[in-house]
Amino acid sequence: MAAELIDGKKIARQKQDHIGAEVQKLKAEGITPGLAVILVGNNQASRTYVKNKQKTCNRLGMHSILIELSESVSEQELIREIKELNESDDIHGILVQLPLPGHINEKAIIETISPEKDVDGFHPINIGRMMTAQDAYIPCTPEGIIEMLDSIGADISGKHVVVIGRSNIVGKPAGQLFLNKDATVTYCHSKTADLKEYTKRADILVAAAGKANLITEDHVKNGAIVIDVGMNRNQEGKLCGDVDFEAVKHKAGFITPVPGGVGPMTITMLMHNTLKAAKSSISKI
Repeated sequence: MAAELIDGKKIARQKQDHIGAEVQKLKAEGITPGLAVILVGNNQASRTYVKNKQKTCNRLGMHSILIELSESVSEQELIREIKELNESDDIHGILVQLPLPGHINEKAIIETISPEKDVDGFHPINIGRMMTAQDAYIPCTPEGIIEMLDSIGADISGKHVVVIGRSNIVGKPAGQLFLNKDATVTYCHSKTADLKEYTKRADILVAAAGKANLITEDHVKNGAIVIDVGMNRNQEGKLCGDVDFEAVKHKAGFITPVPGGVGPMTITMLMHNTLKAAKSSISKI
């Protein structure tokens, strides 16, 4: 029997409808949630992501600005731009599209963004708050994964979750969010010996390694929930995930597709965080 599909597009649409209604309420109070996106250089994938973010912002009635800087911009200049946005009352969320050119220190840039405007959830203060289960801006992809699982009524407490990948953007925070919800969490990565030994025991398997078709049906326990975060191109140039979808869908209980799974949720949670930042700004007035 084939796994039930977790439709990220549908879940994202429902969540965005709710966000859009909340935006209208805020606007009636004279506050328009504002998101500033800084794009450095001309990376085509980054440009596409940014375009989608702006489109969603506009559709939900948010104010959005794009600041485009050349590949050769200095770190000091970029920091100056961020500091100006930190001071702007019209901007509630600031996002610097990664990756940045090699001469710019990503860590220094992330730490320049005010934690109250860090809608990507990458600032060490937000990471620390998340680690200690306090209110924080959560990285958008991990937060989107939890939202998807909530939407299918998955009970996370007491389950064994295996996360493949240890990036600061997805792997590490995803594992922490599951831990905060009382799951038992195992992290696997490129240096893990005998990956299958761990993945076969997972009730919930999150694949975020960035390697096409890494996870085959041999890696998956019968009835497991499989969340595929991978965004890769196969040999034919077609978009695919870290999971061999066609093989695994016959063994999993639930599975996310690529595209149309986790991807739409990432932008949706960015909108959620921007709305949250705008609401927080009211309490500070």
